[in-house]
Amino acid sequence: MKAGPDIAMIAALVGDPARANMLMALMTGRALTASELAVEAGITPQTASSHLSKLEAGGLLEQEKQGRHRYYRLSDPDVAGLLEGLEGVAARAGHMRVRTGPKDPALRHARICYDHLAGDLGVQMLDSMKKQRLLRQSKQAIELTVEGKRFLADSLQISAETLTHPRRPLCKACLDWSERRHHLAGTLGAAMMTRFTELKWAARDTTPGSRVVNFSRTGEKRFAALFGDAE
Repeated sequence: MKAGPDIAMIAALVGDPARANMLMALMTGRALTASELAVEAGITPQTASSHLSKLEAGGLLEQEKQGRHRYYRLSDPDVAGLLEGLEGVAARAGHMRVRTGPKDPALRHARICYDHLAGDLGVQMLDSMKKQRLLRQSKQAIELTVEGKRFLADSLQISAETLTHPRRPLCKACLDWSERRHHLAGTLGAAMMTRFTELKWAARDTTPGSRVVNFSRTGEKRFAALFGDAE
């Protein structure tokens, strides 16, 4: 009997098409009800309930009760990282969903990856921060420098000291499925995305299930001033 983590169990949970659709719907970072997830998966509420129980038992989902409703979300940012990585493998192998259209370029330009910025702009931001020596990266390990802490405080009013989390790193490299390079995850990546929204530089697309992040013209200019021109 082999020792170590059982990846077959996780792969089996993610590999079912209905469960995969429900998990991908939760990549927006929003919590959804079982009924909403059933619609995303194209299955009956009863079938969805069975799938959700399996995903929760497998540690991929967690639920939150609010009044008479139960909401489901991904249990951990690592689950989002796993799904983003699988998207990259699927795209590289040519296994694409047939739902391209006007939103597809927007999805590749800027999108939410659970709670942080991904796509062209997400990769650009990480590249720029490394070039400016605000971050140091060795493989997937990323460290915020002293210059980086000063930059965050002065340019975005983010205090790095407030971002510590017992189960989540400050900085983490997340492999971007469309760019196939890393963007910035971790509590810092989440805080920066939140700050862009607070400053009204960017806003989430309001279409249900959309992961697109739309930057305003002013937001694009301010972003480019800090992290290089997107052109």
